Amino acid sequence: MNVMLTGSSGFLGAYLSEFLRNSGRVVYTPIRRVEEERDRFSLLIEDLFELTANIMTDKRVEVFIHCAGIAHQEKVKPGRYSRINTELTLLLAERAAIAGVKRFIFFSSIGVNGSSSDTPFRAFDGVAPYNAYTESKYRAEQGLIAISKKTGMEIVIIRPPLIYGANAPGNFAKLLKLARLPIPKPLGSIDNKRSFVSVDNLSDFTNLCITHPSAANEIFLVSDGEDLSVSQFLAKISQTIGKRAWLFPFPVSILRALASLLGKQSAVDKLSVDLQVDIKKNRKVLGWEPSVSVDEALKRALS
Repeated sequence: MNVMLTGSSGFLGAYLSEFLRNSGRVVYTPIRRVEEERDRFSLLIEDLFELTANIMTDKRVEVFIHCAGIAHQEKVKPGRYSRINTELTLLLAERAAIAGVKRFIFFSSIGVNGSSSDTPFRAFDGVAPYNAYTESKYRAEQGLIAISKKTGMEIVIIRPPLIYGANAPGNFAKLLKLARLPIPKPLGSIDNKRSFVSVDNLSDFTNLCITHPSAANEIFLVSDGEDLSVSQFLAKISQTIGKRAWLFPFPVSILRALASLLGKQSAVDKLSVDLQVDIKKNRKVLGWEPSVSVDEALKRALS
């Protein structure tokens, strides 16, 4: 099975590339910089916009996995999310279809469903993208569905929540940094429920989606199947790295008010809201169960 994977220099792409190769896949990885580590499956190109159908045909690519994109960033030029997350995705999908690629797997975001959940999100729920990033991901999804209907190329859309693992960026990196601080942390009263997914479980799920016939033209939400509060997750991180969690109860409403004065209310909101996903569809349609527990995933990532 010949696979082409974009974003191999990033956190998820690097791990996924190694995971798939260890699973027996041939994985071609387009890279843009000469100084990146290369092997015989690396394809040096100027830019992903230059990744042509002829290149995919030459490598006999059967499945295209698109990890590359711009995640949440504080300073992004107007239109950049749309340019990279939407336009590039659809351009590559169109070229993949021309090249005869059978299946296109796209990593979207749980943010397409919304910023918080009253009940666990399901794959068939209505959507509520809430910022430029999640809007760009949703527009890419809609475009992929249209391309699939026009060309017959199968698509698989995966919407993960927070992804964690060794060298993970973003919110996991912030939680790890917080766990390492030897100071009391006023997060003991945060009793929300959030879904997380380890890079181990996400890679395993993606590997299944490469060939499973029932994955074709489906949207999946994926998680570890163990929902935790942010305070519980932080305590597990602390325990894994051998640090005292040092969490103490503090009214969340006051915490929000103090954060607002410092211009950090959005950060507290993200920490304190519920954001859960329902993975029953994955079990029913694909027969998939998370194989790595949160404790084991953190041990692999941080030990």
